[in-house]
This record gives sequence, C-alpha cells and structure tokens, in this order.
Amino acid sequence: MATTGIPTSLTQGSGTRGGIGESTLRPDGTLKVTGEFAYASDLWHEDMLWGHTLRSTVAHAEIRSIDTAEALATPGVYAVLTYEDLPAAVTHYGLEIKDTPVLAHGKVRHHGEPVALVAADHPETARRAAAKIRIDYADLPVVTDEASATAPGAPLVHAHRTDHYAGHVPHPNVLHRQPVIRGDAARAAERADVIITGDYVFGMQDQAFLGPESGLAVPAEDGGVDLYVATQWLHADLAQMAPVLGLPEEKVRMTLSGVGGAFGGREDISMQIHACLLALRTGRPVKIVYNRFESFFGHVHRHPARLHYEHGATRDGKLTHMKCRIVLDGGAYASSSPAVVGNAASLSAGPYAVEDVDIEALALYTNNPPCGAMRGFGAVQACFAYEAQMDKVAAALGMDPVEFRRINAMEQGTLLPTGQRVDSPAPVAELLRRVKARPLPPERQWLVAGEEADVRALPGGLSHTTHGEGVVRGVGYAVGIKNVGFSEGFDDYSTARVRLEAVGGVAVATVHTAMAEVGQGGVTVHAQIARTELGVTQVTIVPADTRVGSAGSTSASRQTYVTGGAVKNACEHVRERVLEIGRRKFGTYHPAWATAELLLEDGKVVTDGGEVLAALVDVLEGEAVEVEREWRHRPTEAFDLRTGQGNGHVQYSFAAHRAVVEVDTELGLVKVVELAVAQDVGKALNPLSVLGQIHGGSTQGLGVAVMEEIIVDPVTAKVRNPSFTDYLIPTILDTPTMPVDILELADDHAPYGLRGVGEAPTLSSTPAVLAAIRAATGLELNRTPVRPEHLTGT
Repeated sequence: MATTGIPTSLTQGSGTRGGIGESTLRPDGTLKVTGEFAYASDLWHEDMLWGHTLRSTVAHAEIRSIDTAEALATPGVYAVLTYEDLPAAVTHYGLEIKDTPVLAHGKVRHHGEPVALVAADHPETARRAAAKIRIDYADLPVVTDEASATAPGAPLVHAHRTDHYAGHVPHPNVLHRQPVIRGDAARAAERADVIITGDYVFGMQDQAFLGPESGLAVPAEDGGVDLYVATQWLHADLAQMAPVLGLPEEKVRMTLSGVGGAFGGREDISMQIHACLLALRTGRPVKIVYNRFESFFGHVHRHPARLHYEHGATRDGKLTHMKCRIVLDGGAYASSSPAVVGNAASLSAGPYAVEDVDIEALALYTNNPPCGAMRGFGAVQACFAYEAQMDKVAAALGMDPVEFRRINAMEQGTLLPTGQRVDSPAPVAELLRRVKARPLPPERQWLVAGEEADVRALPGGLSHTTHGEGVVRGVGYAVGIKNVGFSEGFDDYSTARVRLEAVGGVAVATVHTAMAEVGQGGVTVHAQIARTELGVTQVTIVPADTRVGSAGSTSASRQTYVTGGAVKNACEHVRERVLEIGRRKFGTYHPAWATAELLLEDGKVVTDGGEVLAALVDVLEGEAVEVEREWRHRPTEAFDLRTGQGNGHVQYSFAAHRAVVEVDTELGLVKVVELAVAQDVGKALNPLSVLGQIHGGSTQGLGVAVMEEIIVDPVTAKVRNPSFTDYLIPTILDTPTMPVDILELADDHAPYGLRGVGEAPTLSSTPAVLAAIRAATGLELNRTPVRPEHLTGT
C-alpha cells in the first residue's frame, strides 16, 4: 500500500480498538512535550552523593603516577578511586572483546579516557576535587590512521591480543578484517565498457542525543546495588558490570530510567560501573550526570571511514563487477567494531544485483576516540560511497541516474555478494520510481522572476547571509539496503512476560519486558500487540528492568521485530490458556467452545463468525493467567572469514530518497528544500510512529551530509569540538519538508509481516543530499560532511 503521510486507510485497525495498524498515541508523549517526563538526569535520592569522572587530557601516554591526596582532603569528598581500588580481579569490560579498562591502568589510549572517580556531597565539589588529582603522564606516539597504524614498527594500541579475530588480521592494530569474494571481479572487469573508481571519506559523527548519560546507584542491604540508568541494553550492561564489581548478577539489579535519545551511543557502558563502584565504596547512593562536554567523551561515535570503490558497467547499463576497500577507524577499544565491519562488508554492494565482487572491510585500533554502534551501523558509510559511484557510472554512460539504478536493482530472489538469497520483497526499483515520480517543489519565485527573496528560506536561514545571489538548485537520488536484527550467528532473542486478569470488572493485560524505550515507541507497540492478541483495551506496561529475561538491545531496528515477536508469542500462549479455562467453565453449555475457531475481541470470547460466547471477566473470574516466553527469529550464521559467504542476516530493509537543495555558490551555504522518502515497512504497526522514525532517520542523515563531524586533531588525536557550539546538529530551521511514501509488502518470516524501520532512511538521505549538491554545483564532493570551503574552493 502506498501512502503519503498517514492516510485513513492505514489508521483503521480491525478487532479491538487500539490494536496494530492504528496510530495510537504514545503513553509518554504528552509528558515529554510538556516537560513533565522524568529522565534519568532527574533521578534523586535524599542522601545521595554526586560522582564525577576524571578523564585523560592526552591521547596516548604512560601513567607514571597518580596523586589523589589533595582531592581526598577536599571537604565534602567521600571517596576517590583509581584502578588500584577496583574490587575484583576482572578489571576490563566490553560488548564482545573485553579490552576496555574500568579505569586506565599503566597507560591511556585515547583523549578523555576515564582515569579516576570522585564522590562528593555536591557536583561542583566533585568536579573541583577531581581537578586536584595529579597525574604524571609520559607521552607516547599516537596512531591515528591506517598508515601510522600498520607502518613497520608502529606502536601497538593493544600489545597482547587474545580475541577471536587476532589470528585473522594482517597486523595487531587491525581489529577485524572481513573479505567478501564471489565470482571473479578481475575477469568480469574485462567485459566492462566503462570502469569508474572513486575514493571517499566519511567523517566521525556523534549520536548527539539530548539527554546526557546519567544514572543513580543505590547500595543495598544484601551487599548488592540497585542501578537506575538510561541505557539501550540492560542485560548486556549487567553481564559486563557484575564481574568488575565482584558481585553475582542477582545482586546487581537494574531498572531503566527515562532515556533522552540513544541512536547506538548507549549500547556501551558509560557511567554505570563508575556510579556503582562509588556507591559500594561510600555506602551512599551516588548519582552521575555527564555535562555535554563529558558526554562527547563518554560514549562511542560513528566510525569515520575511508572507502575506495571500483564499478564496471556495459553500455546498456548493466553492472559487470564491483571492488571496494573500506577502512573504518575503531579508535582505542573494540566496542562493536567487529559487527560494524561485518555489516559494512556484507552490504557494501548496495541494493544492486552484481555477480562478481571483491570486497574488503576492516577496522583499525587507533588512539582516536572509540567508535561503535550508531544508527545504520556500517551500512551508512558504504551507502555514501556506492551511491556516489552509481551517479558517476550513470554519467559516464550518459544515462539517467535513477534509470541506471533501476536496471541494476535487486529484487526478491537476488543472490547477494555473501551468497544469501533475498527471500522477501525487495522493491528497490519501485521505491526509486516513487520518489522520482513525486512532483518537485516549486521553484522559488525570486529565482525565476528576480523578486525579492524571503531570507528565511535561503541558504544561511535567519542569519541573513545571502539575498539570493549565486543560489542554484540541484536534485539528487539515492537508495540503500540495511539489515534488521543482530547478525552472523548471534543468538538474537527476546523475552516477554504477559499477564491477563480481571481487575475491577475489567480484563487487564500487563506486559513486562526488559526492552529499553529510547524513543522508538516500543511501549506503544507492545500495548497494541496485547490489545490485538488478547482483545482487551486496558494494557499496563511494566517499567523495564532485569527481573525479567533479556530483551536484547534497542538497536539494529530489531525491537518491534524481536521483542514485539516475544510479546505476540507470550500473548498467544496466554490466549490459549484463557480459552482452556473457558472451555473448562463453559464448554458444556455451548458446543462452539470445542468446535469453533475462537478469538478474543473487545473483552469477549467470540467465534470466528462473530458469535459471543462469554465475557473475558467471566472467564477470568478468580483466575489470572501469566506466561513468560523467549522468542527467536530464524537463525543466521557467521560469515566465512576468508570468503565472506554465509546467511548472515535475518531481514533487509530498503529506503530511497530524493533531495532538492539550494546552494549559495559564493558563500558555500546549503539549504535542503525537500527530502522525499519512499520506504517499504512490511506492515505499519503504528503508522504515526513509522512516519516519525523515517523523518528522524532522514534528518540524522542530512546532518552528517552538511554539518555534523567530530574533529580529531591528526597530530595529537585530541577532540577539538566537544560541544554543541562547535559540533552542529540540524535544528527545525535546517529540517526540510519530508513527504513520505510508505509501502507495506509483508515479509512472511516476520511477526505481522513487519520490517524494521528506523535505520534504513539514515542510509540514503546522506548520499541523496550530496548528489543534489553535486548536481547544483558540478563539484565532485567525495567527503562528508560538505563544508563551505568545499563549495567555494577557499
């Protein structure tokens, strides 16, 4: 079904009101827009202390000594901790490779690495005391790029590697390498009538969530600790925290607090362990809230990348082969870099059918800031490069860039470079057709008639930097492919506990998962699923915590698929038990209890023909039904480390963009006028939430196209712009009109046929904007973000 915005056809559900397919409102929405929602930074305890982290001022150095005496003597200070004060033999953590120290020991490996902790009775006291800690650093050479990382005699970021990838990489500073080889790209190149190569640079992007890292750790009488925290993955945090705290997991109890955005930046540990260490040492609750400066150092970022691509094509527009090499800068610690490498390699050919490929993707250990998960997860960098290549090949052939993409577009049944068959709808050509067919926004009158311009609509916006002189328009297209869910054989499951009971004469469902609600709307969708499956209107969502089994991470566009699948599965089991109770109570009074297909709708048990057999409250009288179930999607498998072959992904999602931009060629300023999107979502469980995800992902892609980049000094490896004064993100004035076409082509393997939504639009929005700027200016523009000096030559 194609839609623009949220049409009536998509907002009409069937069965119980408020079920799947309806645009039900978020339960936390009003509180958030009125400022009443309690975020983790609002946590409070009457006798709490404040924690602060002292971070390294250099990127690579030996720690000769740490003197904490003056800090400890500061009035109001209750504890100062260094590596020597850690309570357990386990002193490192990590999502996959446990290479990250809780506090630096012996050396620091990146600018901003945690070195010491302070707990005091006031946040300013904690900060001032931390400033009194004296650290004697001896600078070491820094590794900042591939050349310095792999040169003969290069300093090793990690001298003693024992991880799974160590035996498969060409140098210890190469964290992970994944080739993907299929066919014979060299021989296929001989058939090409045109061969196009390109080198591309993708800058380091920050998740830039507005709610800083924050949490409150409360020591418990049993010697354990309760942590209330903003995170993306409660159980992964727990598994990393308990060993370094020297506690069994059952004594580390975690509850999700209000999360002010995440986008991958909360998938790793930030302040969680530090707050717990201070709470356990002082015996007092300890709250840590990062300021914006510290937040830039306290979480991982999107991997900057250098990409080399080669494509060949025949005169009739068919791709003959593709070669590429993608080098991702993983920074000082592994985080999720190995998985990002797998994504970048397996998705590097884009949504195109090309039989002969020679692909290499790798991540480096460097002394730059650690990089890990961010919306798009390796596929964003690749999409930027392969879409630029599509435009260049089309231009060399004299073809329309959309038509060239359409000729080579994959479809259901296409064999991917990894050897995996696409076994669900892949409407790549249709998405491109839809964005191209959409009417273009009208030319501004001042451009065609010389009328006075409305400066608010010009490049530079309200800063009054231009009045229309030298402004030109361009249009660009892009399309991308993103996997959904965890990949490469990871046991990707979720757990849901569902209870159904009669309360005050009304049937009420209670849903309990450990899913982190980070803004994606899972709490809304889970209630919709419960209403649909159990036929009730009242649903209570229990706050996420570790009292229930893992829900996995809120990342990889997986939560609606996997935790939604778990909620659906648990509800189905609850429904069967309820019907068993009904048959036991009322089966002798009506044969339909045994012979008909029974449903739960609008608080009643009904036959598939609509006959009402009983009210749910009558069935449940005196009984409650509670079920906890794990749910898994179909399994994946690891990519072969030599050839990259394997069924590595569970599902794919696709989005296409058309960008219309206006560029002031004299001042180097860009205004994105419109960013049209077409995306297949499988099934829109909540159309309003789907639209929000598409708009949000597109805006983040726009940001990295024209403004967002963490600047790291190439000599010192120090971050130069850790603030929202110098690291710019799009505001409402930078966000264009975003018309959306939503397709609903069901994936038969997924619950309700749905397809993960949140990441795909982040991929293609960036190259679409760049393509439009190229069309406007005629410049090659092979790096992102585009800065004014790239457009003016200054």
